[in-house]
Amino acid sequence: MVTVRALAALLCVLAASPALAQVPPPAPPPPPVVEPVDRGEPDLPFVPAEPDFTLINLPTTLRLPAGRWGFRVSHRFTRALGQGDFGDLASDFFGFDSGAIVGLELRYGIRPGLQLALLRTSDRTIQFLGQLSVLQQDAGRPIGLDAIAVVQGFDNFTEDYTTTLGLVASRRLADRGAVYVQPLFVLEPLPESATADDSALLLGIGARVLLGKSTYAVGEYVPRLSGTDTGDNHLSFAIERRKGGHSFQINVSNSFATTLGQIARSYGGSGEWHIGFNIARKFY
Repeated sequence: MVTVRALAALLCVLAASPALAQVPPPAPPPPPVVEPVDRGEPDLPFVPAEPDFTLINLPTTLRLPAGRWGFRVSHRFTRALGQGDFGDLASDFFGFDSGAIVGLELRYGIRPGLQLALLRTSDRTIQFLGQLSVLQQDAGRPIGLDAIAVVQGFDNFTEDYTTTLGLVASRRLADRGAVYVQPLFVLEPLPESATADDSALLLGIGARVLLGKSTYAVGEYVPRLSGTDTGDNHLSFAIERRKGGHSFQINVSNSFATTLGQIARSYGGSGEWHIGFNIARKFY
């Protein structure tokens, strides 16, 4: 009995000792510091001055990262905005009720600085575009420069081929936008015409300017310097809104051309203006 009482007293003393008070568990070790990995993809960061691979129809010098995709939908409504009076235009919802030339474009980065694009329009025109980055603008170089090669064919690329070779020179204005000059040499701009010139020289001029945080004003003009006169020189203006990897653009043009070959032939141009839009998506 003495032993039991002594043992109980000893346990009470030990329990009251501060040294044996309950100690909280140690804090978990901090997570290891993970250094950023250079994956060799310098083209991934967003470029505010060049948010998309096209202006309205003309290409830009924005590089597509290798192994990544881009997609674009274009609509060019065929109703002329000047047709009829204002009541007629309003009843047609300012042209949106009319038929349209619809284009679907898929773009892929083959390797850094090299991209390919396939565009098909609903009039069964197919355009293949290859674009190579030659120079990139940096602190010691005032411009960017790309080389492009484009071939277009009608009736699902089975007839009336047109080839375009050109350069795309760009000057980024910090993060506020960019301006472009694009000499374009077009072979067989009117392949179905036996009396047309075999070639034409065009000069693409364009700009995109940032308004606010994510809205841009866009314009492009393509005068014809030589070759058969096919009508009005291509002219187009747009307002564009960017959200994440998406861009939505409302444009007006003096034709419903989408491809470079269509621009060379003033496709749908009749001295009238047409409304349209582009929706673009970058998958990276």
